[in-house]
Amino acid sequence: RSLELALRSPAPAIKIEFQGGEPLLNFPLIERVVKEAKHLNRQAAKDLAFVIATNLALLDDEILAFCRAHDIYLSTSLDGPRDLHNRNRPRPGGDSYERTVAGIRAARAALGRDHISALMTSTDASLGRVRDIIDEYVRQGFDSIFLRPLSPYGFAIRTQSYQSYDIDQWLSFYFDGLDYIVELNEAGVPFVESYAATILTKMLSPFDSGYVDLMSPAGIGIAAVVYNYNGDVYTSDEGRMLAEMGDTTFRLGHVLRNTFEELYPSEALLRPLEDSFARSAPMCTDCAFEPWCGADPVFHHATQGDYLGRKPESAFCRRNMAIFRRLISMMRGDGAVRKLFFSWASRGC
Repeated sequence: RSLELALRSPAPAIKIEFQGGEPLLNFPLIERVVKEAKHLNRQAAKDLAFVIATNLALLDDEILAFCRAHDIYLSTSLDGPRDLHNRNRPRPGGDSYERTVAGIRAARAALGRDHISALMTSTDASLGRVRDIIDEYVRQGFDSIFLRPLSPYGFAIRTQSYQSYDIDQWLSFYFDGLDYIVELNEAGVPFVESYAATILTKMLSPFDSGYVDLMSPAGIGIAAVVYNYNGDVYTSDEGRMLAEMGDTTFRLGHVLRNTFEELYPSEALLRPLEDSFARSAPMCTDCAFEPWCGADPVFHHATQGDYLGRKPESAFCRRNMAIFRRLISMMRGDGAVRKLFFSWASRGC
């Protein structure tokens, strides 16, 4: 039923991503979904793609063979060097890092370098080590990194991790990383910071990268939808994580109890989209950065209890405005950096 609803989307391209927990714990279900999706797509005729978000710990030859046969991409987490990754992602045996690195190598050998990507999550333990983190990505053969802040959802907000550092600390972390990546490029090591590249695509080209957090109206329920294990449908993964904390504001309905026509015009989607439309939002409408920015009603609801958010107190606004200013300043001050940033912008076109 979830597949039938997903393929009803008017979008010409559909990407189905398996998340967890750890999806590989139930690989037979992944096989079933992929095969059924391809069967249903004979009529829907979508450009169909698949991604498995996994820690790679359970990756084996059988799984890799299926991924190769069905052109499935893998996405994993790499938080930095061994000690940092294992601290952030502990597991019995203390070998989370070793399993991740071994899985990356196995996936590249079986599927190709472009079929495995990695994301990092910033924690308080990460803040003084951005150069170590970037060096680890270079060492593992990646040509880019997304320096992400910790999000106020799910497990993170229930721990002290989110409260333990503020936006100014994270911005220092981010800017040090951005400066180091520029230094690497100047030294002949091509490397990209993906969030900056996303922003630069909006700044320096007529195109939009389609990044959900920088869309206006917000990309929730439009660019992404989450079908939970129990059949509940959410506007985004962040909305699902809020529900795990007891806040079901962004639940659209249930796959067995609601039709496509009931799910997507629901108030759980239309109200946050209407209330957070940046071009008509107080302060956003007067902001010089509005064409490059977006709206994140889930973030503002989680942190301020309001879809629109109080902009002077918004970490989303402070973070993005600081990054916009820094990118402009760096391009103004150095022609080589300006040329580099134009090349990053072209990646997203």
